[in-house]
Amino acid sequence: MSERAIDCWLTDMDGVLIGEDHALPGAVELIDQWRANGTPFLVLTNNSIYTPRDLSARLNRLGINVPEDRLWTSALATAAFLRDQTPGGSAFVIGEAGLTTAIHEAGFVMTDVAPDFVVLGETRSYSFEAITRAIRLINAGARFIATNPDVTGPSPEGPLPATGAVAALITAATKREPYYVGKPNPMMFRSAMNKLGTHSERTGMIGDRMDTDVIAGIEAGLHTVLVMTGIATRGDLERYPFRPREVIDSVAELLEK
Repeated sequence: MSERAIDCWLTDMDGVLIGEDHALPGAVELIDQWRANGTPFLVLTNNSIYTPRDLSARLNRLGINVPEDRLWTSALATAAFLRDQTPGGSAFVIGEAGLTTAIHEAGFVMTDVAPDFVVLGETRSYSFEAITRAIRLINAGARFIATNPDVTGPSPEGPLPATGAVAALITAATKREPYYVGKPNPMMFRSAMNKLGTHSERTGMIGDRMDTDVIAGIEAGLHTVLVMTGIATRGDLERYPFRPREVIDSVAELLEK
């Protein structure tokens, strides 16, 4: 462990706590330990499809007991950003329940008539009609926001186009780049710390990607921990000009003895 006293944790979900359909080594025990010790923590994901309730149920099925209020998604971070920017504003939203619910609960009106924002998130079926509407609204002056820049997402059959890929299509048609709220924007971590009421000096971030988790954690001033149970390999450490504070095989190494 570092020279800093870490008493609050942010952790990525996929590749850190869970694989496709199983808990990764140490995940069940680490969450149980944090809950038993009263350690403040949030489980983060760039995926905006699911609500915290959906994600909590998925984790619980795998034996990882994470309450709804311990989950922080790019949809929730986007909703918090919009509320801060334009309280009581309006948005045209392309996304699933995770995003629409978060924006609704942030006090926004969802409309396709002169909205303040066009908000693009993940969805299982992107509608050409909705994308066309988004392009016309952005050209008419709506501000363009996207939950996360991931260009592909996983599926059993192979990669699927994701938010970043559809955002690129809209950018090509409008010449407007979106503002991405999710990782690697460090705002994702700062908004999570705001939710917990904690400070970066005493907060650690656990992730499985150098290009999102680690760089965003460094930029947010966090103690960064890279695990080898997801995307990253030890060879990746040589490809980037920055380093995490710790590299571990799995979160099992973070368990208190």
